[in-house]
Amino acid sequence: MLKTPIIIFWFRRDLRLQDNVGLYHALKTGIHVLPIFIFDKNILTQLENKNDRRVDFIHKSILNINEELKSFDSSLKVFYSTASEAFQKLLQENKISAVYTNHDYEPSAIERDEAIQKLLSKNGIELKTFKDQCIFEKSEVTKDDGKPYTVFTPYSRKWKERLTEQNYKVHNSSKYFSSFIKTKPFFIPSLKDIGFNETDISIAKPKVSSALLKNYKAQRDFPAVAGTSRLSMCLRFGTVSIRALVKHALANSETWLNELIWREFYMAILWHFPHAAKGAFKKEYARIPWRNNEIEFEKWCKGETGFPIVDAGMRELNATGFMHNRVRMITASFLVKDLLIDWSWGEAYFAEKLNDFDLSANNGGWQWAAGSGCDAAPYFRIFNPDSQQQKFDPEFKYIKKWIPEFGTDKYPMPIVDHKLARIRTLTAYKKALSENK
Repeated sequence: MLKTPIIIFWFRRDLRLQDNVGLYHALKTGIHVLPIFIFDKNILTQLENKNDRRVDFIHKSILNINEELKSFDSSLKVFYSTASEAFQKLLQENKISAVYTNHDYEPSAIERDEAIQKLLSKNGIELKTFKDQCIFEKSEVTKDDGKPYTVFTPYSRKWKERLTEQNYKVHNSSKYFSSFIKTKPFFIPSLKDIGFNETDISIAKPKVSSALLKNYKAQRDFPAVAGTSRLSMCLRFGTVSIRALVKHALANSETWLNELIWREFYMAILWHFPHAAKGAFKKEYARIPWRNNEIEFEKWCKGETGFPIVDAGMRELNATGFMHNRVRMITASFLVKDLLIDWSWGEAYFAEKLNDFDLSANNGGWQWAAGSGCDAAPYFRIFNPDSQQQKFDPEFKYIKKWIPEFGTDKYPMPIVDHKLARIRTLTAYKKALSENK
């Protein structure tokens, strides 16, 4: 056991040393800081795909952090256990003055943190948490009466009104790196040690040039064009700072800034309305009579619906773990409105496949498509997959990239007639919602 008191810094969704708020405050105390990361068995055992790119991304990111720490004669202590087991071990081996970490807002993370806080409290240790992964959190952006916004536009207006330079100030952690505990390198389990395999994922941060952002509004909806930032995975796991991105957006693109605000809007919705994580935000939508045809769902999953823009999106997702945002809306609308399949089926499939899966954004996007969410499109607004393709992939460039058999007799016929499906959905929704009045 180390005789001198130390501070533990617990990395979670903030896998970087620079401009990491909780880490900055831990280092600034001048007390030696032991950085840790926990590969949480409670999370990993739920992942059936052993080639999960997200686990590999995290693993590569913590190896990267450890390499940086080596230059200060320090090391990252990595656990493959539950959070509770890891902290019990840390308590046995160290004299801990405090534990620092950054806020996590998802329901399961809140439960985990409450359990760790109780454990630490029993030992007279404070858990200090900080806002890091967003500019505004919880109830920082509300209506004048203190109630949460459920519509994006007024939320974003208030968000922008509240924004000052102080909100996106960089926390220069490097000034205090000498506070990292000096230690021999700790053992870091390999991917195989934790039951996963290496994948093709890269942790290199995409370059988001000013030119890309200036063209973002005009190009972002076209999946064949490299017109988006591709930073969503980096944001999800915190290998980039939201403050740096907001500063970049303010200088170059209000449209891109709005996308960053949408992310925080959905985080706030889940915080204020946790029931949305497991069911319809608008509870009257819980009685929609879904068809839930398993054969059609399987065809949607595989990208074999006969609607090329839908199929290209699903094949891109299955092959890479990424799907262009416009295509996410089209594929979601098709599953819910053309096939009349419960949006939660699609949400779960995206949760399994998306590299950038984030509960609040994924849930918000799917409920938007279904009409059951906050600020959702009215249920009678239904995307026509053919007109969406004509508008956003008119030369079939995106489609041909992901569907090599497109235009041949090997490509399947449409599994549904869109016009008839639209009428079927409108009838089902109208009946279910009128019964709830």
